Amino acid sequence: MLIYACISSHGFGHGSRTAAVLSQLHRLRPDWRLVLSTALPEAFLATAFGPLPVEHRRCQWDVGVLQADALGSDPLATLQALEQLEQRLPQQLAAEQAWLARQPEPVLVLADVPPAAALLARQVDAPLVWLASFGWDGIYAAFGDAFQPWVEHCRALYRRGTLLLHCPLALPMDWDIPSCRIGLTAGEPRLDGPQLARQLALPRERDRVVLISFGGLGFGLDPQLPARWPEHVFIGHDPQLAAVPNGRCLDPAVRPLELMGQCGRLITKPGYSSFCEAMTYGVGIHLVHRDGFAEAPVLERDLQRHGWHRLLSRQQFESGDWQLDQPLLPPQLGPLPRGGAGQAAAALVACAAELR
Repeated sequence: MLIYACISSHGFGHGSRTAAVLSQLHRLRPDWRLVLSTALPEAFLATAFGPLPVEHRRCQWDVGVLQADALGSDPLATLQALEQLEQRLPQQLAAEQAWLARQPEPVLVLADVPPAAALLARQVDAPLVWLASFGWDGIYAAFGDAFQPWVEHCRALYRRGTLLLHCPLALPMDWDIPSCRIGLTAGEPRLDGPQLARQLALPRERDRVVLISFGGLGFGLDPQLPARWPEHVFIGHDPQLAAVPNGRCLDPAVRPLELMGQCGRLITKPGYSSFCEAMTYGVGIHLVHRDGFAEAPVLERDLQRHGWHRLLSRQQFESGDWQLDQPLLPPQLGPLPRGGAGQAAAALVACAAELR
């Protein structure tokens, strides 16, 4: 069996989620080929997928939403990029169809969550499984009338799926296809967290260790802000953290996930994979409010329902008012179920069995 995974290039969260699922799938079926079809950077893929035996087809299947920065969206640039991609897709579809036709194994297409994957699946007559907490139809609907044709186009393609692996923390996905609800899809650490903590000279008290993570774009942290919290140590990939005594800049090859067990709190924007990891490993989330992206208010709502948290405005974050001296607020409804990556892998095995 060949699993051809079309992964959105919108952000690293889609790649991290797919990596968690394919890692579990490889445990169940180590004989299956895993092919990543995405425009995500090679360096990120190497870190996210680690020792997993994957092949990479460099393809861009969607645009997502172009961002002005980690917290701001650019709808006009997104519209232009959608139109440009639509012009390039036919050639890419033809090339990938021809490549898949030369492979000896049966094919299953896994998509997180580019609509155009439906076009490829139909051309190669393969089942199509969506791995999603939202679709671009739901995101674009919030951008107004100019995006309505794209909303309808995306929704029509999503409805061609064989199965929806319905992740938690989700927007409505009314695609009229069979679905399987799964738990949190966090990956697993690959490094020795306590040893890494010693190398970084982190405090033993988890609540004093704060992870700062804003995804692939980063945020451009003001190096003076961590100095307002001298009792805490801040870790992350922002280069500015190397410039302050209580900062630790992580090697790019070290995933934030590797140190979740040594952190008490995470300062971040609304992000599905970051939420999954923090909720799974017991890390409180200090969430910086984000406007202009329809997923953000849903994640903010669900964080208050299911995670230990505090909410920050963008102004509070930029001024250093991070509330680290305040207790975390408890979830209103209790935790979400875990084990979603394993559940998704089992569903893929069951779906593939129907091909035989």
